[in-house]
Amino acid sequence: MARAGPAWLLLAIWVVLPSWLSSAKVSSLIERISDPKDLKKLLRTRNNVLVLYSKSEAAAENHLRLLSTVAQVVKGQGTICWVDCGDAESRKLCKKMKVDLSPKDKKVELFHYQDGAFHTEYNRAVTFKSIVAFLKDPKGPPLWEEDPGAKDVVHLDSEKDFRRLLKKEEKPLLIMFYAPWCSMCKRMMPHFQKAATQLRGHAVLAGMNVYSSEFENIKEEYSVRGFPTICYFEKGRFLFQYDNYGSTSEDIVEWLKNPQPPQPQVPETPWADEGGSVYHLTDEDFDQFVKEHSSVLVMFHAPWCGHCKKMKPEFEKAAEALHGEADSSGVLAAVDATVNKALAERFHISEFPTLKYFKNGEKYAVPVLRTKKKFLEWMQNPEAPPPPEPTWEEQQTSVLHLVGDNFRETLKKKKHTLVMFYAPWCPHCKKVIPHFTATADAFKDDRKIACAAVDCVKDKNQDLCQQEAVKGYPTFHYYHYGKFAEKYDSDRTELGFTNYIRALREGDHERLGKKKEEL
Repeated sequence: MARAGPAWLLLAIWVVLPSWLSSAKVSSLIERISDPKDLKKLLRTRNNVLVLYSKSEAAAENHLRLLSTVAQVVKGQGTICWVDCGDAESRKLCKKMKVDLSPKDKKVELFHYQDGAFHTEYNRAVTFKSIVAFLKDPKGPPLWEEDPGAKDVVHLDSEKDFRRLLKKEEKPLLIMFYAPWCSMCKRMMPHFQKAATQLRGHAVLAGMNVYSSEFENIKEEYSVRGFPTICYFEKGRFLFQYDNYGSTSEDIVEWLKNPQPPQPQVPETPWADEGGSVYHLTDEDFDQFVKEHSSVLVMFHAPWCGHCKKMKPEFEKAAEALHGEADSSGVLAAVDATVNKALAERFHISEFPTLKYFKNGEKYAVPVLRTKKKFLEWMQNPEAPPPPEPTWEEQQTSVLHLVGDNFRETLKKKKHTLVMFYAPWCPHCKKVIPHFTATADAFKDDRKIACAAVDCVKDKNQDLCQQEAVKGYPTFHYYHYGKFAEKYDSDRTELGFTNYIRALREGDHERLGKKKEEL
């Protein structure tokens, strides 16, 4: 969160505004600047500044009306300025700040500066709520309602909104109480919003960020002890919680056909407590164990992982068989990566289950093994591991692989860019990569078009993916000269991608044709 400066620093600079701006009741808190020295001084003295650059006074009209209301709310927390790049005096300032309003369809730019330096181009929804939320927490995630896919979710902002909805809504109502930073909430939101669309007219799905202390009454009333907490209501009356937090949209739709309270669950016995022939290792004893055993196959797992549970019986059977050998070829061990996080980080465990083989303490790669037979064959004759396949980023393709540092600057140079936000471990991403790569190759000779990719798992991309409202993988966004235009939700095939990009390009040709006719 940006630090608020001293109150005297937030006094507005009174400026003479055009008559149409005065009639629009533009707030005196919006500072008009034309001198580079004035902007430099302001950025040095204030640490949270949003600057509107416009092609002309008229081009700024709508934004200034909106920003006037924003300025009143963020007073004391952020500063809003306006630079008219069409003014002869201000043109030099716009050039110095690298503001390019030369494209005919680009009328304004919103740039944010933090602690005296450029932070980011504002590319979120141009709405009162979104801009206020951004200025109150410039590095925070976008609002859930900014996701176009969440249009059928009822977004509640206050306790008053919440009580009003309970009072008036006759249809079944499912409300997700969430916190914006909660990873499980982010993972569930795409499924929740898809269910909201499927159930439109039959049930209402709502979301409410109750992380703030102002919602303590609601949290206490509905036993919100963690996030997300999902509550089911009928005709304004709370009945019970929905506790399947790993559910898909289909699961939610199916549950709402016959809502039932959660069944008491028998706690699952940890694998390490079940007994058996598999050794269970921890951060503390791992190194000593692999030193003492010359041949060890280790399975890194998570208690919630379905694939791990499916593989566990085969792994146990193989361990038992090896245990019974007179001249054993090795041992099998397991590590709960959710508990032993130092080991998981050390061996870069990002998906489950993951197998690692250790020979005399040295680690080797392992091919895909899933059955007792394959485990035993490997332990009896560990093969020299094949060289790892190059990552998508390492392959020679026409896809632009971007990182947070160069993302915006690269996209600004392209008229049309389709960006795929992905995670290397994601099976849906792996399936679509060949189609996306082929699409990039198809348009490689068109300098105005690009297909780009962002690995959201990389540390340097995580802030970017959060800013771009990426809640699941893969996510596809279309950008026009670096500005977010829309989310791509059509077919994830080469044909689907190419048809979409061709339609964008043909739209350019149609506009050009109309201009020629006018001439």
